[in-house]
Amino acid sequence: MTENKFKEIYTLLHDHFGPQGWWPGDSPFEIMVGAVLTQNTNWENVRKAISNLQEAGMLSFPALSSLPVDDLAQLIKPSGYFNIKARRLKNLLQMITERYHGKLELFLDEDLARGREALLSVNGIGPETADSILLYAANHPVFVVDAYTHRIFSRHHLTAEETDYHSLQEQFHDRLPLQPALYNEYHALIVTLAKGFCRKNNPRCTQCPLQGV
Repeated sequence: MTENKFKEIYTLLHDHFGPQGWWPGDSPFEIMVGAVLTQNTNWENVRKAISNLQEAGMLSFPALSSLPVDDLAQLIKPSGYFNIKARRLKNLLQMITERYHGKLELFLDEDLARGREALLSVNGIGPETADSILLYAANHPVFVVDAYTHRIFSRHHLTAEETDYHSLQEQFHDRLPLQPALYNEYHALIVTLAKGFCRKNNPRCTQCPLQGV
């Protein structure tokens, strides 16, 4: 029954909202940068920061690797916490330089388990950011769990409110086909639902596409 609910929710959301076309980004590298910048902020702020990098000619692995951290921080200022995020981006680039000889394609071709281990070894990269990179940049079948996922699925009594990241992620992996395109779309639909209906405060339950689930 629960398995059917996970699939039912996807169908209801997809029918209601239509395809979302995530993740915004012209290249795997841009997606990786965006995954770090979007921590604790909204995508509009990230878009401004990425535009700054593009206009400065810095949105490439070699350019960003050679850019001093203070200069990087100023370019990504619109994303907030810019000093912290600049260091995290540098940590990510350093890991790829050390483990993959600075070749981004070697990292992107890495198998899922080793790629995830490599990302989680980076100071400032947690499970959600790591899995966003693995799904959206490297096209691995890994479901990205966020606060919106916890909120929606706990409110519908499909998971406990205190469920940890890995346990909730496993529920999706166990109940859905291991398909990157499906996970990509499902996560985007969850975000759309949470922002428009299943809000933290004053949720619009009576108009929710999942009413009755």
